[in-house]
Amino acid sequence: MDRHFIHFETPELARIVNDRSPPTGLDEVLIAVDHAGINRADLLQRLGLYPPPEDASPIPGLEVAGRVVAVGEHCTTLKMGDRVCALTHGGGYASHAIAREDHCLALPDNLSTEQGAALPEALLTVWYNVMERGQLSAGEIVLIHGGSSGIGSIGIQMAAALGADVISTAGSAARCDAVKALGASFVANHRESSLTAQFTDAGYVGQVDVILDIAGGDLMQANLELAAPDGRIVCIGVMRGMHSEINLTTLFMKRLTLTGSTLRRLNTAERARCFTAIRERIWPQVIAGDIQPIVDTAYPLANVLEAHEHMRLGTHFGKLVLDCRMG
Repeated sequence: MDRHFIHFETPELARIVNDRSPPTGLDEVLIAVDHAGINRADLLQRLGLYPPPEDASPIPGLEVAGRVVAVGEHCTTLKMGDRVCALTHGGGYASHAIAREDHCLALPDNLSTEQGAALPEALLTVWYNVMERGQLSAGEIVLIHGGSSGIGSIGIQMAAALGADVISTAGSAARCDAVKALGASFVANHRESSLTAQFTDAGYVGQVDVILDIAGGDLMQANLELAAPDGRIVCIGVMRGMHSEINLTTLFMKRLTLTGSTLRRLNTAERARCFTAIRERIWPQVIAGDIQPIVDTAYPLANVLEAHEHMRLGTHFGKLVLDCRMG
């Protein structure tokens, strides 16, 4: 089966290449991709700062949505023609992509493939980091930084649906209002006065049980101050810098847990286990419309560099996706 995909000849030069689709493994499906999600990992890979694992496709793209057009011999759930969204091991910026069957989610009729492409990476990121590493329970307070991002917008809805009190941050008054509409009880504007002061005035300082930090850098000490005794802080990004200076006394006195992860370090079995939990605990609420992906812009595949620049600037709300169809 013919396919086309994006190849970055240099970080600033992208072209569409044609070849044949790869064969499916025994537990894999081939997806005719309508849309692919864009993630910051893709930008870093393009710049040579986040090389893919040796067993991954060199083509960028970690999540897709479309129709199944081939199934491996050991697949038992999906069949030809099924609409799915899926996490891929690279290869998503293409007309056809391979995914493991147990890394796929069946798309309901009320979700487009454009919306579906915004889900797999965010769902897995939030589930693994907030629910598993952060051990969030119903009734606890969770701070999800960057509520206007793809991860943040889904994370707020997920945590609220699971019974947590969600607070967040955003970069303007309008964005703060939009994030509140997703289910956050309070949203601090990180472009105004100190976050600690804003959360203190709102009564949250020293009360936050779980913190999902996508920024790192100078935000870390604020996280320590906001955390409740025995709080859990999970760092998954370094948009504000790779180095942090913190007061270790705060860590000791509150008995805090500071941890982090990257999804590419999760092995196949761990990802499959997380998707099983997502299907049971989260997907019914997606189907019911209680958790809705937010797509800011869908770019044609050929405009991938423009889409990446949009993400780099951080002016989007929700997710950016690529339309991988041609013609």
